[in-house]
Amino acid sequence: MLAAREPMTPSDMKKMFDEELSTDTLRKLLDELREDWAERPAELIQLASGWRFRTRAEYLPYIERLNPERPPKYSRAVLETLAIIAYRQPVTRGDIEEIRGVAVNTNVVKTLEERGWIDVVGHRDTPGRPALFATTKQFLDDLGLRSVSELPPLEQISQTLELEQ
Repeated sequence: MLAAREPMTPSDMKKMFDEELSTDTLRKLLDELREDWAERPAELIQLASGWRFRTRAEYLPYIERLNPERPPKYSRAVLETLAIIAYRQPVTRGDIEEIRGVAVNTNVVKTLEERGWIDVVGHRDTPGRPALFATTKQFLDDLGLRSVSELPPLEQISQTLELEQ
């Protein structure tokens, strides 16, 4: 798992063993491994798309010195659109425009799709059959979450935004 580029699912892990491994046994082994790494700079975590090792947050400043690349900056429109999709999914472009009060630029949706954070998950059964957008496992993985239910409550986010202004 340390060498895997992406989180590994339990079925991926089972393929690494010669003998048949039960799901319960695998779960116990993962829990033991997580405990063994509890005091180390890396930790074993479960994400939406599987299990992976990652550097603990308190060590990130040191890692960033090795790789000084800055993450991409996203516009307010991109972040607002992503938040609406994350908290209200599945939503149409019209739903997003109604909530934001402005038209959604095609590039905003394209940016989120290219990043792998949103995807079309269906179409609303209304005239024009607009696309329904929802977040992806990649979005959850990038945020270190297992499901959207782990997103912070909206009240907490609005309080944070008020403090920053």
